[in-house]
Amino acid sequence: MELDAYYAEFETIFWRITDLGFWKLERRQTFQEPGYDSWESFAAGDWEQSLRILEAGRRDMEGYHRRIAEHGFSARRVRVVEEPISPYLQWELHALHVRDQSGGPIRIVGPEQVAAFEGDGPLPEIYTLGSEVMYEAVYDEHGVLESVRRFADRDLILRCRRFIADLYAVGEPLESYFPREVAILPPPPGQR
Repeated sequence: MELDAYYAEFETIFWRITDLGFWKLERRQTFQEPGYDSWESFAAGDWEQSLRILEAGRRDMEGYHRRIAEHGFSARRVRVVEEPISPYLQWELHALHVRDQSGGPIRIVGPEQVAAFEGDGPLPEIYTLGSEVMYEAVYDEHGVLESVRRFADRDLILRCRRFIADLYAVGEPLESYFPREVAILPPPPGQR
């Protein structure tokens, strides 16, 4: 799907999710997120400004997750983290920390926990919206989102949802991982 069509469809379907919830698996260790002000500051080498922007968005993130709860579902994520933590991932884990504290629970797994499933290469970046649809994010060679693959096969969606949920069940809560492994790191270098 082209991104404009995807964004419109995602927003519509997301708010129709039932008790099966939203589940996301994040595997890649480096991305670029042009247009996202906090990432732009990080990429330009202004770590403190990047963190200030994330913190300034906390209230909106809390409101977003309250709205999700009012709709009767949850939005959970599993983040694969390889060490040493890449500069991008260090930034993203700060962003995810705000999300986690705002009501969007995140669990961390290491590459050893997914290695058995990666015989043909790294797992894809996938996310399920109830049992209605699953998307796979497709990135260009620089790690910029360029399109998505859409899946509507209910059995496939439920199998992938179960896979993500099983990883979530064995993952470490970001709440305990973050202070021990991320908060202690020095500011990363910019990415430009």
